[in-house]
Amino acid sequence: MMKRDEAFRILAGHYPDGIVVAVYQSAFDWMNVRPHPLNYLCTGAMGLASSHALGLAIGLPDEKIVVLDGDGSLLMNLGSLVTIANQAPENLVHIVCCNLIYEVNGKFPIPGAGHLSFKGIAREAGYRASFSFQELSKFESGIAQVLQTKGPVFVELHVEQGHIYPTDYVAVHSTESRLSFREAVQAKVAET
Repeated sequence: MMKRDEAFRILAGHYPDGIVVAVYQSAFDWMNVRPHPLNYLCTGAMGLASSHALGLAIGLPDEKIVVLDGDGSLLMNLGSLVTIANQAPENLVHIVCCNLIYEVNGKFPIPGAGHLSFKGIAREAGYRASFSFQELSKFESGIAQVLQTKGPVFVELHVEQGHIYPTDYVAVHSTESRLSFREAVQAKVAET
């Protein structure tokens, strides 16, 4: 099993300036690993990271959209997998951090912990490609292929908590964060 923040550092090295939709603990880790105006942080929207990312992927078809979801969060909106597969956005990479707990909500086990395969569910829902990584070295050697694969792509990352970062809800929910993201997207679109 890999530390979540270490996996995110690898992702950031391969995806330094792209749009990332992150939810809950993934958002707190990601905003510390890769602070960037193109981080769309949807803490408080449990289960909706994949839906928000789908909207961005459809609205910005020339931009790669990466989702950093949690297994507990995805369980709140499993139907989004079928909707994403049906829409088939080629620019969407959906990464789910599987630690089998609702981490920010008390570390309670998720239903079906250890019995279900999110990769299998995504594949059956119709995702074009799916990957699963349990070791950091394999993720490091596979991330380039993941990012180059035509989407929608699903990635199951088996992780545990790494470094403990501040849970800065004020920054995540701030007007400045939303305005910064909107301005960064508008600037990116203007470049193309």
